[in-house]
Amino acid sequence: MKRILVLCGGQSPEHPISIRSCKNILRAMDREKYSVTLIGISREGVWELLDESELRDEVGVNGKSIAVRPGYTDCLWHRGESLGYFDAAFPVLHGPNGEDGAIQGMLKLLRIPFVGSDVLSSSVCMDKDATKRLLREANIKVADWITIRSRNDLVYEEVRKKLGPVVYVKPANMGSSVGVNRVDNEDTWGNAINKAFKYDSKVLVEKSVIGREVECAVLGNKNPKATGVGEVRSVGFYSYDEKYAAGSRAEIIIPAKIDPKYLSLLKETAIKTYRTLECQGMSRVDMFLTGEGEVLVNEVNTIPGFTSISMYPKLWEQEGLSYGDLIDQLIELAIERGV
Repeated sequence: MKRILVLCGGQSPEHPISIRSCKNILRAMDREKYSVTLIGISREGVWELLDESELRDEVGVNGKSIAVRPGYTDCLWHRGESLGYFDAAFPVLHGPNGEDGAIQGMLKLLRIPFVGSDVLSSSVCMDKDATKRLLREANIKVADWITIRSRNDLVYEEVRKKLGPVVYVKPANMGSSVGVNRVDNEDTWGNAINKAFKYDSKVLVEKSVIGREVECAVLGNKNPKATGVGEVRSVGFYSYDEKYAAGSRAEIIIPAKIDPKYLSLLKETAIKTYRTLECQGMSRVDMFLTGEGEVLVNEVNTIPGFTSISMYPKLWEQEGLSYGDLIDQLIELAIERGV
């Protein structure tokens, strides 16, 4: 039986999404194959040992804090007792300090193989500006953008001239559309900039793309495979609330009805993006398909959501890979890569 460390919660605004994803992953794990140790990370960054029955909508401080000893086989301790060794870790964390290479670096120091991309890829994919620069270098199309580091770097009139009247303002390092706003006039510009800078010291101003929002799930290390394509149809901007609220009007279509000649292009672009950004284990590649058949990469999620409505596991289910078998493969890929 393999011993698996599962991490959830975290200091990101996506903390509750992490917990929802984690609950689904725990339900799907075959307990005849895996012995699971669950650690929740509070919004303050405290690591707490959790019983699965204690997993609520938020990780709190329960007095079962974890001590970390890098370099030792028994690297995690609780109240003077070792938690033992782990065959692999599954970080079910989204956003800063979870998906950006920070936790990945910690797990490498602890010598625990982990599900998902390594430090470099996690960091690069989290930073939308760095992602775009590398993809552009590889001749993979992305939406035009301007990067700013201060509220005073740019005014709306400059944006309108360079990128057009409609743009999206987003923190460089955030997911789930947190801090993202659509701007189409001077009045909405200042508010959008202020909201984005609440979450990051670097902000992207991105040209609006008219096209279908499609997503592809990729799985693997050296020889990654891509699923077919899912599509997100939303009423207006696909915001955080539209993604996760109970009354969301967004529609998830799997499989998307795509002309076969574009389907192959989308899958090829997803694989090329995955390799360009040095992804491993898994990633979800989000793209736009324009009316002219042009494919532009929007962003790459190295720890995609695993909630009940999340695209990544649903796309693999459409391919015939069950939720449980997907978890098995992700753990096997982590162990295969090692540390």
